[in-house]
Amino acid sequence: MLTGKQKRYLRSLANKEKALFQIGKDGLNEGLYETIFDALIARELVKVSILKTCSVDINEICIEICARCSCELVQKIGRTLVFYKRTKDNKIILP
Repeated sequence: MLTGKQKRYLRSLANKEKALFQIGKDGLNEGLYETIFDALIARELVKVSILKTCSVDINEICIEICARCSCELVQKIGRTLVFYKRTKDNKIILP
């Protein structure tokens, strides 16, 4: 569980980054879950953009990604989501 200060720090890091993944009309599938999980392991912080053509609700996407990838939602602004997963390497040092 992240504290408010930690979320604020992660949001500041994610603000500088572009979205790594885009979810479109096909929605979520197993391959996308695996690539998001791999990116979380490699980077710890992942930004996902949801296109307007996506038929799945944004809140459902948040819940599914958090459950399947065992990560935490850091930020949800409009159609952009930021996820964080702590790894053994601790690439991102949290305050």
